[in-house]
Amino acid sequence: MHGMMNGTGMCGGFFGYGFLWIVIIAAIIAIIVWMRKGSNTTNQSQSSSSRPLETLKERLAKGEITEDEYDRLKRKLEQ
Repeated sequence: MHGMMNGTGMCGGFFGYGFLWIVIIAAIIAIIVWMRKGSNTTNQSQSSSSRPLETLKERLAKGEITEDEYDRLKRKLEQ
C-alpha cells in the first residue's frame, strides 16, 4: 500500500511503460512508412521511364502515327 500512496505505484509504472510502448510503436510505424516510401520512389521512376514508350506503342496501334514516325520517336526517347 505504501508504494501506491507516494505516486510511484501502479499509475506511475503504467504511464511510464505506456509511454515507452507508444515510442516503440511510433518508431516501428516510422520505419515502415520510410521503407514503403523508398520502394514507391523506385517503382515510380521505372514506371515513368517506360510510360512514354507505352504511349508511343498505343499511338502506333491506333494508327495515329506511321511506323517511320514510331521508329524516329522511339530512337529519340532512347537517347
